[in-house]
Amino acid sequence: MSNATYNLHLKGFVGGADFDRNYVDFVLAQNSEQSVSVLIDSLGGSLATALSIASAFRNHGDVSVHFVGMNASAATIASLGAKHISIDANAMYLVHKCSTEFFRWCDLNADNTQDLINELQAQKNDLDKLDANIASMYSAKCKKDVKDLLELMKVGGWLSAQEALDWGFVDEVTNSNEQAPVLTDAIASAMANAGMPIPNIPVQDRNSPFAKFIASLSSLFKSEKSSNLSNTMNITLANISKILNQENFTVTDNMVTLSVENLQAIENALDKQAKEIDSLNERISALASAPADSSTAVIEDNKPSMTEKSDVEEFYDTVNSARKLYNLV
Repeated sequence: MSNATYNLHLKGFVGGADFDRNYVDFVLAQNSEQSVSVLIDSLGGSLATALSIASAFRNHGDVSVHFVGMNASAATIASLGAKHISIDANAMYLVHKCSTEFFRWCDLNADNTQDLINELQAQKNDLDKLDANIASMYSAKCKKDVKDLLELMKVGGWLSAQEALDWGFVDEVTNSNEQAPVLTDAIASAMANAGMPIPNIPVQDRNSPFAKFIASLSSLFKSEKSSNLSNTMNITLANISKILNQENFTVTDNMVTLSVENLQAIENALDKQAKEIDSLNERISALASAPADSSTAVIEDNKPSMTEKSDVEEFYDTVNSARKLYNLV
């Protein structure tokens, strides 16, 4: 299958322009008497579209699906009507329980709250039915109990190609020349929005503006770090030396060796300092919350100033005193 010429390439959002039921019907109709090869590479999308495409594959009767890249949710459901399903050795596969968007911003009284509870309960019942239906479809393909499939859907973890084969979701793992799946900014964003787990796989788009920005920052920090290290290849740590009671405790060539006793001494010093800080904070809080001191002192506005007078002020005082005496005479 890896070297096959595909009649259909279904990629992107299930229900979108590149994964459209009408186009699938058109291609199947053009090859009604021939086998049809389909390449799927999608993180999923519309359940309704996936069920419709699965039915179209089943009705045609001779459809082979090959998975590459990262495939999840509705994309896996769409394949279930195929006669044969293969997966590239580097591809990944994910099944999970059905979900629907929910958002409500309003003020509710007790009656409104009960109405919302009833509405959500009805919605939950519908989702339970959808999950049971999808689990039954997976079960028919995998030849496993529906309960096992429901449990796997609840976990919702990524499966490797071999694990997908072991479960029975696919019939064959191929070793093609297809590249291993990579995680792009767009794929990571789509998975996050859909609440899907992000797999631990290589990151692509290393030449994208965002990737270049991150690389520039990384280079900058590495440059600064190297510069700082070159200036501090041999430094003396006076405070550490004091804590460890060891003279001339140094770092040489960016390396240092500490014993268990050294580490315990540092821990004890930090603990002591933390307790002192806590004590000071308690004292500050106590002083801040204490009432102000009361006072019975009377402030006299006409009280002579105790400030020493200048020569000019003393001269004017003497003149004024002499004038008063002259007026009395």
